Amino acid sequence: MELASSIKILVSILAIVNPLGAIPVFLSLCGERSPKEANTIARVTALSVGLVLIISTWAGKPLLAFFGIGIPSFRVGGGLLILLMAIAMMHAKQSRAKRSPEEEDADSDKEDVAVVPLAIPLLAGPGAISLVVVAGEQAADLTDRLLISLCILVVATIVWITLLLAEPIGKRLGITGLNIATRIMGLLLSAIGIQMIAEGLKQLFPGLS
Repeated sequence: MELASSIKILVSILAIVNPLGAIPVFLSLCGERSPKEANTIARVTALSVGLVLIISTWAGKPLLAFFGIGIPSFRVGGGLLILLMAIAMMHAKQSRAKRSPEEEDADSDKEDVAVVPLAIPLLAGPGAISLVVVAGEQAADLTDRLLISLCILVVATIVWITLLLAEPIGKRLGITGLNIATRIMGLLLSAIGIQMIAEGLKQLFPGLS
């Protein structure tokens, strides 16, 4: 895998995970917790994000084959999901594919919020899982999959650092700054989603190419 391809995968995963967009939710869920508890939640969240996405990279294709789902169809479905998430992000909103209002109300009463809802589905949601499954399928060999896994570990580290610094980042950027960052990520995601849909459709309907 070329360096440019690795950087593209890294940026794509980072855009769809969008750790900056998770800052308001993280602060609201950790508002009454001690700094030590908040740091533990940040660490467990980052580890969970990395674990879920790495497992999806390696096990996604065999799982789809088990259910008889073709990669081209999965590309189109995943691309549509990513596109819908991107549209919501460009309106500075969270996609309903990540969290519904009912889930938000239930989450406020949970003691352990690191894995659910922070890691799943807020950060490592359906869109991120779809993206890494497709990336894993495109990998030419074991080395490529290891590089994708390394990209995921880098993103997980960025998630950890971002959540550790959530309070100062939130104060510095403010709601407006966070919304601007979310919209930029949404713009990148829209291009990724459309590309996935186009590639899937070309595989499903070769005549389109």
